[in-house]
Amino acid sequence: MDLRQNQITVGELLQNPRARAVFQRRFGKWMKHPMVQAAHSLTLAQLSEMAAVYLPKKTIEETIQELKGI
Repeated sequence: MDLRQNQITVGELLQNPRARAVFQRRFGKWMKHPMVQAAHSLTLAQLSEMAAVYLPKKTIEETIQELKGI
């Protein structure tokens, strides 16, 4: 999947069933959080920066690599 140098939006990713499945499998319990809806306009780069406070860097990097492989 072309992540456009991580400038693709979260909303665009979540519209893609395969990308949504990656997020669901990796972060299932958080996918129902109200902030997910608010994050739709964020880019993947912005989301990665914000997520770094809560998630290990390796988890973020692996998720991005998996998304690229779609």
